[in-house]
Amino acid sequence: MKAILGSLLAAASAVSAAVPSLDAPACSVGKGTVQYNKSVPNQTDFPLTQVDVCYDDTSIHLTFTAFDETNYYFNESQTTNDPIWQYEVMEGFIYHGTNDPKTYLEFEVSPNNVTFQAWIYNPSKVRAASAPLDTSYLTTPLVDGMTAETTLCKEQKTWTSSAIIPLGLFNVDIGEAKGTAWRMNFFRTVVSPESYPDQFLGAWNPTNESNFHMTPFFGNVNFV
Repeated sequence: MKAILGSLLAAASAVSAAVPSLDAPACSVGKGTVQYNKSVPNQTDFPLTQVDVCYDDTSIHLTFTAFDETNYYFNESQTTNDPIWQYEVMEGFIYHGTNDPKTYLEFEVSPNNVTFQAWIYNPSKVRAASAPLDTSYLTTPLVDGMTAETTLCKEQKTWTSSAIIPLGLFNVDIGEAKGTAWRMNFFRTVVSPESYPDQFLGAWNPTNESNFHMTPFFGNVNFV
């Protein structure tokens, strides 16, 4: 209990009253865009990363773009829901609501278009060492309507993944996304064959530990 309380207090002291915010329109109108270039947890320079967000009647659309990429490092043997986060990925943690969540969707995609998608139960909200962190995998993402399409452009040192995530996963009915409020954070891992397993981490709203699972740091996203 003391360890959990200590982690919660540390997170609370580190998070300002105003986490970053984004207004995301319907895809027919445009996209909301965030860019980040700060590392986790030290907030040093990090390769520029961009996430475009919009929605339609049935889905959230996320377009992840990694700039200044030199490694494109992934494990060819990995498939859906394998630990692709050990290599290079871009990630979105997503919650429908405005509070600091205990349960949220974790979505990841690698440069070879392998995806990880699971519900995370994180009752301490900060992945405290003495608290549970449970994972419930979405084992049939294509059947569920969750897709990703990834393009590598080595000449420009970029890779881009366009993902579709069904609103129904969050109990948002068809055509009812406008006006909903969300908490999200976005992440990227950078690793090379030489540095593996050590990783360079970046985030839209950097956490104060090398730990992405800290929901008080999730930004506010409004579907307008």
